[in-house]
Amino acid sequence: MNVLVLDQFSDPGGAQQVLLELLPAMRDAGWRVLVGLPGDGALFARIRQLGFEAERIDCGPYTSGRKSAADLARFAAGTPRLAMQIRHLAKRSDAGIVYVNGPRLLPAAAMAGAGRPVLFHAHSYLGPGAVRRMAGAALRRMNASVVAQCEFVASPWREFARVSVIYNGVNGPASAPTRSQGGPPLVGCIGRIAPEKGQREFVAAARRIHAAMPECRFAIYGAPLFGERAGAEYAAQVRADAEGLPVEFAGWVDDIAACMARLDLLLVPSCGIEATTRVILEAFAWGVPVLAFTSGGIPEVVEDGVNGRLAKDSETMADYAIGLLRGDRGAAIAKAARESWERRFTLARFRTEMLKAISGA
Repeated sequence: MNVLVLDQFSDPGGAQQVLLELLPAMRDAGWRVLVGLPGDGALFARIRQLGFEAERIDCGPYTSGRKSAADLARFAAGTPRLAMQIRHLAKRSDAGIVYVNGPRLLPAAAMAGAGRPVLFHAHSYLGPGAVRRMAGAALRRMNASVVAQCEFVASPWREFARVSVIYNGVNGPASAPTRSQGGPPLVGCIGRIAPEKGQREFVAAARRIHAAMPECRFAIYGAPLFGERAGAEYAAQVRADAEGLPVEFAGWVDDIAACMARLDLLLVPSCGIEATTRVILEAFAWGVPVLAFTSGGIPEVVEDGVNGRLAKDSETMADYAIGLLRGDRGAAIAKAARESWERRFTLARFRTEMLKAISGA
């Protein structure tokens, strides 16, 4: 089968990591793949290193979150050109299906009228408004299929298309590593530095933990992405909040195993409309206890008191962290989390289900 893959970003992010992990499974299935990406981000090189063609398409850049009137005007003006590019790539690759990895591309895919099945992979919740209406209308026009990464993300699309839920999968070690008991406890936060990821809430929790357990150390892994000034400004606020605390700002890291090997606890203070966030699944695989906010799709993967803890705010999260670090429940939660990963969130399971969904779209 020939597949045209379209992504709305070429900078690294959660959805792009999912794509990078799905492409080798497509190759192993004998599929031929052409990838279209906007901009000039690092994804081009990584896709080509995997042995796939990657071509530039015109999509954005646009501000993240709520779109400005200028964004919407540029989007409307650019959609016909993008549609023409999609039509050309579909014809050139003789694509049997178009896999769309981002809602911004849907109106152009519909306008392209390539006459091929379309599968839209939904990674994040899209709130009410013009963008959802345009994307939904495009799905309906194409009679497209949707795969959502959790029920929370799936819910807005059910009125427009056929929707199935396939939870993400991640790699992990063959067996859960034994965690060292030496040295001060290290509590971490991993992810793109942005308000929705909650690094300021992490620092607030860290301050409360540190007051009760001065020996604790903290690490923030991540960086602002997509080149937005707002992300850099938020990162500066996080650093200012952390003044006086033993917080290491480790920057963006690709080696998630090295991060997990250091951590005694992972805090996930994601706010509002977060999906399931893959770092939780990675922590499950590596046997690191997870404390997360009850945001979005997170309660679909974290069962409170069983394979993690769910908190309503930073104060509650800090109190749970202190209890786990001082007690013995952390080992039982880590064991249950590892079992959850083995049962529900392996990369092999994800790849098998995704290829079946794409083939049947």
